[in-house]
Amino acid sequence: MTGTPDRRPADAPESAASDSAREADAPEATSESPAPGRRRVLLAAPRGYCAGVDRAVIAVEKALEQYGAPIYVRHEIVHNKYVVQTLEKKGAIFVEETDEVPQGEIVIFSAHGVAPTVHEEARRGKLATIDATCPLVTKVHKEAVRYAKEDYDILLIGHEGHEEVIGTSGEAPDHITLVDGPKDVENVEVRDPDKVVWLSQTTLSVDETMETVNALKNRYPNLLSPPSDDICYATQNRQTAIKQVAAEADLVLVVGSKNSSNSVRLVETALSHGAKDGHLVDSADEIDEAWLEGVSTIGLSSGASVPEVLVDGVLEWLAERGWDDVEIVKPVDEHMQFSLPKELRRDLRSEAAEKLQA
Repeated sequence: MTGTPDRRPADAPESAASDSAREADAPEATSESPAPGRRRVLLAAPRGYCAGVDRAVIAVEKALEQYGAPIYVRHEIVHNKYVVQTLEKKGAIFVEETDEVPQGEIVIFSAHGVAPTVHEEARRGKLATIDATCPLVTKVHKEAVRYAKEDYDILLIGHEGHEEVIGTSGEAPDHITLVDGPKDVENVEVRDPDKVVWLSQTTLSVDETMETVNALKNRYPNLLSPPSDDICYATQNRQTAIKQVAAEADLVLVVGSKNSSNSVRLVETALSHGAKDGHLVDSADEIDEAWLEGVSTIGLSSGASVPEVLVDGVLEWLAERGWDDVEIVKPVDEHMQFSLPKELRRDLRSEAAEKLQA
Protein backbone atom coordinates (compact mmCIF):
# COMPACT_ATOMS: atom_id res chain seq x y z
CA MET A 1 0.00 0.00 0.00
CA THR A 2 1.62 3.23 -1.14
CA GLY A 3 0.78 6.87 -1.44
CA THR A 4 -0.30 9.56 0.96
CA PRO A 5 -1.66 8.41 4.32
CA ASP A 6 -5.42 8.70 3.94
CA ARG A 7 -6.80 7.82 7.36
CA ARG A 8 -6.43 8.57 11.05
CA PRO A 9 -8.39 7.45 14.10
CA ALA A 10 -12.04 8.45 13.90
CA ASP A 11 -11.71 10.38 17.14
CA ALA A 12 -8.51 12.13 16.13
CA PRO A 13 -9.29 14.57 13.27
CA GLU A 14 -6.51 16.08 11.21
CA SER A 15 -4.95 19.23 12.68
CA ALA A 16 -4.86 21.05 9.37
CA ALA A 17 -8.50 20.32 8.67
CA SER A 18 -9.50 21.51 12.14
CA ASP A 19 -7.55 24.71 11.69
CA SER A 20 -9.12 25.36 8.30
CA ALA A 21 -12.53 25.23 9.92
CA ARG A 22 -11.42 27.40 12.84
CA GLU A 23 -9.74 29.96 10.62
CA ALA A 24 -13.06 30.67 8.94
CA ASP A 25 -14.26 32.06 12.27
CA ALA A 26 -11.09 32.86 14.20
CA PRO A 27 -8.92 35.87 13.32
CA GLU A 28 -5.15 35.68 13.04
CA ALA A 29 -3.47 36.84 16.25
CA THR A 30 -2.10 40.37 16.24
CA SER A 31 0.58 42.05 18.31
CA GLU A 32 -1.98 44.44 19.81
CA SER A 33 -2.64 44.10 23.53
CA PRO A 34 -5.98 42.46 24.33
CA ALA A 35 -8.78 44.70 25.61
CA PRO A 36 -8.98 44.90 29.40
CA GLY A 37 -10.86 41.90 30.79
CA ARG A 38 -10.74 40.06 27.48
CA ARG A 39 -9.98 36.35 27.77
CA ARG A 40 -8.42 34.79 24.70
CA VAL A 41 -6.62 31.65 23.55
CA LEU A 42 -3.71 31.89 21.12
CA LEU A 43 -3.80 28.56 19.28
CA ALA A 44 -0.46 27.64 17.73
CA ALA A 45 -0.34 26.24 14.21
CA PRO A 46 1.16 23.98 13.16
CA ARG A 47 0.82 21.65 16.13
CA GLY A 48 0.00 18.01 16.79
CA TYR A 49 0.62 15.08 14.46
CA CYS A 50 3.65 15.34 12.20
CA ALA A 51 3.97 13.27 9.03
CA GLY A 52 6.17 10.64 10.71
CA VAL A 53 3.72 10.11 13.58
CA ASP A 54 0.75 10.04 11.21
CA ARG A 55 2.53 7.37 9.14
CA ALA A 56 3.41 5.24 12.17
CA VAL A 57 -0.06 5.32 13.75
CA ILE A 58 -1.77 4.56 10.46
CA ALA A 59 0.70 1.69 9.88
CA VAL A 60 -0.51 0.00 13.08
CA GLU A 61 -4.17 0.57 12.16
CA LYS A 62 -3.71 -0.70 8.59
CA ALA A 63 -1.85 -3.78 9.86
CA LEU A 64 -4.70 -4.55 12.27
CA GLU A 65 -7.21 -4.17 9.45
CA GLN A 66 -5.20 -6.23 6.97
CA TYR A 67 -3.94 -9.04 9.18
CA GLY A 68 -6.16 -8.93 12.25
CA ALA A 69 -5.24 -8.80 15.91
CA PRO A 70 -2.90 -9.20 17.57
CA ILE A 71 -0.26 -6.96 16.05
CA TYR A 72 2.79 -6.52 18.25
CA VAL A 73 4.56 -3.16 18.53
CA ARG A 74 8.05 -2.83 19.97
CA HIS A 75 7.95 0.10 22.41
CA GLU A 76 5.29 2.78 22.19
CA ILE A 77 4.59 3.48 18.52
CA VAL A 78 4.77 7.18 19.43
CA HIS A 79 5.13 8.87 22.80
CA ASN A 80 1.51 9.58 23.60
CA LYS A 81 -0.57 7.83 26.24
CA TYR A 82 -3.91 8.36 24.48
CA VAL A 83 -2.66 7.02 21.13
CA VAL A 84 -1.17 3.92 22.74
CA GLN A 85 -4.33 3.18 24.73
CA THR A 86 -6.52 3.68 21.64
CA LEU A 87 -4.43 1.23 19.60
CA GLU A 88 -4.42 -1.30 22.45
CA LYS A 89 -8.23 -1.30 22.39
CA LYS A 90 -8.06 -2.16 18.69
CA GLY A 91 -5.76 -5.14 19.25
CA ALA A 92 -2.19 -3.83 19.31
CA ILE A 93 0.10 -5.36 21.95
CA PHE A 94 3.02 -3.19 23.04
CA VAL A 95 6.19 -4.95 24.19
CA GLU A 96 9.53 -3.69 25.41
CA GLU A 97 11.74 -6.24 23.67
CA THR A 98 11.54 -8.25 20.46
CA ASP A 99 11.90 -11.59 22.26
CA GLU A 100 8.51 -10.98 23.88
CA VAL A 101 6.84 -11.49 20.49
CA PRO A 102 5.77 -15.10 19.74
CA GLN A 103 7.38 -16.77 16.74
CA GLY A 104 5.56 -16.26 13.47
CA GLU A 105 3.84 -13.07 14.54
CA ILE A 106 4.06 -9.55 13.10
CA VAL A 107 6.00 -6.86 14.97
CA ILE A 108 6.04 -3.16 14.13
CA PHE A 109 9.06 -1.03 14.97
CA SER A 110 8.14 2.38 16.36
CA ALA A 111 8.59 5.79 14.77
CA HIS A 112 11.73 6.36 16.87
CA GLY A 113 13.73 3.73 15.00
CA VAL A 114 15.73 0.71 16.16
CA ALA A 115 19.33 -0.47 16.01
CA PRO A 116 20.44 -3.12 13.49
CA THR A 117 20.67 -5.63 16.34
CA VAL A 118 16.89 -5.40 16.77
CA HIS A 119 16.32 -6.33 13.12
CA GLU A 120 18.62 -9.31 13.65
CA GLU A 121 16.65 -10.35 16.75
CA ALA A 122 13.48 -10.30 14.67
CA ARG A 123 15.08 -12.49 12.01
CA ARG A 124 16.22 -15.01 14.62
CA GLY A 125 12.73 -15.00 16.12
CA LYS A 126 11.19 -15.74 12.71
CA LEU A 127 9.07 -12.60 12.92
CA ALA A 128 7.52 -10.65 10.08
CA THR A 129 8.34 -6.97 10.54
CA ILE A 130 6.93 -3.59 9.60
CA ASP A 131 9.40 -0.74 10.03
CA ALA A 132 7.48 2.42 10.96
CA THR A 133 10.64 4.43 11.65
CA CYS A 134 10.12 8.07 10.70
CA PRO A 135 11.96 8.72 7.41
CA LEU A 136 13.69 11.70 9.03
CA VAL A 137 15.10 9.41 11.74
CA THR A 138 16.16 6.97 9.02
CA LYS A 139 18.05 9.87 7.43
CA VAL A 140 20.09 10.31 10.62
CA HIS A 141 20.75 6.55 10.76
CA LYS A 142 22.11 6.63 7.21
CA GLU A 143 24.32 9.61 8.06
CA ALA A 144 25.75 7.71 11.03
CA VAL A 145 26.54 4.70 8.84
CA ARG A 146 28.13 6.88 6.18
CA TYR A 147 30.40 8.82 8.57
CA ALA A 148 31.37 5.67 10.43
CA LYS A 149 32.49 4.09 7.15
CA GLU A 150 34.64 7.18 6.57
CA ASP A 151 36.07 6.66 10.08
CA TYR A 152 34.77 9.90 11.60
CA ASP A 153 34.15 10.33 15.29
CA ILE A 154 30.41 11.10 15.47
CA LEU A 155 29.11 13.38 18.21
CA LEU A 156 25.41 12.60 18.60
CA ILE A 157 23.55 15.42 20.35
CA GLY A 158 20.61 13.95 22.23
CA HIS A 159 19.14 12.72 25.48
CA GLU A 160 20.57 9.60 27.06
CA GLY A 161 18.12 6.69 27.11
CA HIS A 162 15.76 8.09 24.47
CA GLU A 163 14.68 5.37 21.99
CA GLU A 164 15.79 7.43 19.01
CA VAL A 165 19.27 7.93 20.46
CA ILE A 166 19.58 4.22 21.25
CA GLY A 167 18.60 3.31 17.70
CA THR A 168 20.96 5.79 16.05
CA SER A 169 23.86 4.85 18.34
CA GLY A 170 23.35 1.21 17.39
CA GLU A 171 24.17 1.98 13.76
CA ALA A 172 27.80 2.78 14.62
CA PRO A 173 28.46 2.09 18.32
CA ASP A 174 32.24 2.25 17.97
CA HIS A 175 32.15 5.71 16.39
CA ILE A 176 29.36 7.52 18.24
CA THR A 177 29.69 9.57 21.42
CA LEU A 178 26.53 10.97 23.00
CA VAL A 179 26.56 14.67 23.89
CA ASP A 180 23.65 15.41 26.21
CA GLY A 181 23.46 19.20 25.93
CA PRO A 182 25.98 22.05 26.27
CA LYS A 183 26.99 20.99 29.78
CA ASP A 184 28.28 17.69 28.40
CA VAL A 185 30.65 19.20 25.84
CA GLU A 186 33.61 19.38 28.22
CA ASN A 187 33.45 15.58 28.65
CA VAL A 188 33.87 14.85 24.94
CA GLU A 189 37.03 13.15 23.72
CA VAL A 190 37.80 12.35 20.08
CA ARG A 191 40.62 10.55 18.30
CA ASP A 192 41.29 13.20 15.66
CA PRO A 193 39.91 16.76 16.13
CA ASP A 194 40.13 17.25 12.37
CA LYS A 195 37.85 14.31 11.63
CA VAL A 196 34.75 14.78 13.72
CA VAL A 197 31.09 15.37 12.77
CA TRP A 198 27.93 16.15 14.75
CA LEU A 199 24.47 14.64 14.31
CA SER A 200 21.40 15.11 16.49
CA GLN A 201 18.22 13.57 17.78
CA THR A 202 15.37 14.92 15.65
CA THR A 203 13.14 16.17 18.49
CA LEU A 204 15.43 18.54 20.38
CA SER A 205 15.16 22.24 21.10
CA VAL A 206 16.59 24.06 18.10
CA ASP A 207 18.12 26.76 20.31
CA GLU A 208 19.75 24.37 22.77
CA THR A 209 21.07 22.17 19.96
CA MET A 210 22.78 25.13 18.31
CA GLU A 211 24.18 26.15 21.69
CA THR A 212 25.67 22.67 21.98
CA VAL A 213 26.99 22.80 18.41
CA ASN A 214 28.64 26.18 19.03
CA ALA A 215 30.29 24.86 22.20
CA LEU A 216 31.57 21.84 20.26
CA LYS A 217 32.94 24.10 17.52
CA ASN A 218 34.83 26.10 20.13
CA ARG A 219 36.61 22.87 21.07
CA TYR A 220 36.83 21.46 17.55
CA PRO A 221 36.99 24.29 14.96
CA ASN A 222 36.96 21.77 12.08
CA LEU A 223 33.78 20.07 13.32
CA LEU A 224 31.75 18.92 10.32
CA SER A 225 28.00 19.49 10.16
CA PRO A 226 25.51 17.06 8.58
CA PRO A 227 24.47 17.82 4.98
CA SER A 228 21.10 19.09 6.25
CA ASP A 229 19.62 19.87 9.65
CA ASP A 230 18.81 16.74 11.67
CA ILE A 231 16.12 18.39 13.80
CA CYS A 232 12.89 17.55 12.01
CA TYR A 233 10.78 20.14 10.21
CA ALA A 234 7.82 19.51 12.57
CA THR A 235 9.87 20.08 15.70
CA GLN A 236 11.20 23.35 14.28
CA ASN A 237 7.78 24.52 13.06
CA ARG A 238 6.11 23.86 16.40
CA GLN A 239 8.87 25.66 18.25
CA THR A 240 8.62 28.63 15.87
CA ALA A 241 4.88 28.88 16.52
CA ILE A 242 5.18 28.53 20.31
CA LYS A 243 7.82 31.29 20.44
CA GLN A 244 5.37 33.69 18.81
CA VAL A 245 2.55 32.58 21.11
CA ALA A 246 4.72 32.78 24.23
CA ALA A 247 5.58 36.43 23.64
CA GLU A 248 1.94 37.37 24.36
CA ALA A 249 0.83 34.61 26.75
CA ASP A 250 0.36 34.74 30.50
CA LEU A 251 0.07 30.95 30.49
CA VAL A 252 1.08 28.35 27.90
CA LEU A 253 -0.45 24.88 27.86
CA VAL A 254 1.17 22.17 25.76
CA VAL A 255 -0.78 18.97 25.22
CA GLY A 256 1.56 15.98 25.26
CA SER A 257 2.88 13.11 27.34
CA LYS A 258 5.76 13.46 29.79
CA ASN A 259 7.95 11.03 27.82
CA SER A 260 7.53 13.00 24.60
CA SER A 261 10.79 14.86 24.02
CA ASN A 262 9.37 17.34 21.50
CA SER A 263 6.41 18.13 23.81
CA VAL A 264 8.70 18.81 26.78
CA ARG A 265 10.85 21.04 24.57
CA LEU A 266 7.77 23.10 23.61
CA VAL A 267 7.13 24.01 27.25
CA GLU A 268 10.79 24.89 27.76
CA THR A 269 10.78 26.99 24.58
CA ALA A 270 7.65 28.86 25.67
CA LEU A 271 9.08 29.68 29.10
CA SER A 272 12.34 30.92 27.58
CA HIS A 273 10.53 33.16 25.08
CA GLY A 274 8.23 35.22 27.26
CA ALA A 275 5.51 32.99 28.69
CA LYS A 276 4.94 33.77 32.36
CA ASP A 277 3.92 30.18 33.12
CA GLY A 278 3.77 26.91 31.20
CA HIS A 279 2.61 23.34 31.74
CA LEU A 280 2.57 20.02 29.91
CA VAL A 281 -0.72 18.09 30.16
CA ASP A 282 -1.90 14.83 28.62
CA SER A 283 -5.48 16.15 28.43
CA ALA A 284 -7.84 18.74 29.85
CA ASP A 285 -8.29 16.55 32.93
CA GLU A 286 -4.77 17.50 34.08
CA ILE A 287 -5.30 21.29 33.99
CA ASP A 288 -5.27 22.93 37.40
CA GLU A 289 -7.80 25.78 37.60
CA ALA A 290 -5.39 27.60 39.93
CA TRP A 291 -3.14 28.16 36.90
CA LEU A 292 -5.82 30.45 35.43
CA GLU A 293 -5.77 33.00 38.24
CA GLY A 294 -4.86 36.44 36.90
CA VAL A 295 -4.55 35.07 33.35
CA SER A 296 -6.07 36.82 30.35
CA THR A 297 -4.15 35.24 27.45
CA ILE A 298 -3.52 31.50 27.22
CA GLY A 299 -1.25 29.99 24.60
CA LEU A 300 -2.06 26.46 23.43
CA SER A 301 -0.09 23.95 21.37
CA SER A 302 0.53 20.21 21.24
CA GLY A 303 3.43 17.87 20.60
CA ALA A 304 4.04 16.08 17.32
CA SER A 305 2.54 12.82 18.62
CA VAL A 306 -0.74 14.32 19.88
CA PRO A 307 -4.08 13.75 18.10
CA GLU A 308 -6.23 16.85 17.64
CA VAL A 309 -9.09 15.42 19.71
CA LEU A 310 -7.05 16.15 22.85
CA VAL A 311 -6.53 19.79 21.84
CA ASP A 312 -10.26 20.07 21.14
CA GLY A 313 -10.88 18.83 24.67
CA VAL A 314 -8.68 21.55 26.14
CA LEU A 315 -10.37 24.23 24.04
CA GLU A 316 -13.79 23.06 25.26
CA TRP A 317 -12.56 23.04 28.89
CA LEU A 318 -11.23 26.59 28.54
CA ALA A 319 -14.38 27.82 26.76
CA GLU A 320 -16.51 26.58 29.64
CA ARG A 321 -14.46 28.85 31.92
CA GLY A 322 -14.65 31.95 29.75
CA TRP A 323 -11.70 31.53 27.38
CA ASP A 324 -13.79 31.12 24.22
CA ASP A 325 -12.08 33.79 22.09
CA VAL A 326 -9.65 31.75 19.94
CA GLU A 327 -7.05 33.27 17.63
CA ILE A 328 -4.83 31.21 15.32
CA VAL A 329 -1.09 31.91 15.42
CA LYS A 330 0.35 30.47 12.21
CA PRO A 331 3.86 31.69 11.37
CA VAL A 332 4.59 28.79 8.98
CA ASP A 333 2.64 26.40 6.74
CA GLU A 334 3.21 22.66 6.88
CA HIS A 335 2.43 20.19 4.10
CA MET A 336 4.86 17.26 4.57
CA GLN A 337 3.47 13.75 4.03
CA PHE A 338 5.12 10.31 3.96
CA SER A 339 4.08 7.08 2.24
CA LEU A 340 3.26 4.10 4.42
CA PRO A 341 5.95 1.46 5.14
CA LYS A 342 6.67 -0.73 2.13
CA GLU A 343 6.08 -3.90 4.15
CA LEU A 344 2.34 -3.23 4.20
CA ARG A 345 2.30 -4.06 0.49
CA ARG A 346 3.24 -7.66 1.19
CA ASP A 347 1.29 -10.47 2.75
CA LEU A 348 3.19 -10.61 6.02
CA ARG A 349 1.10 -13.42 7.49
CA SER A 350 2.22 -15.69 4.63
CA GLU A 351 5.79 -14.54 5.07
CA ALA A 352 5.71 -15.31 8.79
CA ALA A 353 4.30 -18.79 8.13
CA GLU A 354 7.04 -19.50 5.59
CA LYS A 355 9.69 -18.49 8.11
CA LEU A 356 8.25 -20.93 10.67
CA GLN A 357 8.41 -23.75 8.13
CA ALA A 358 11.99 -22.91 7.11
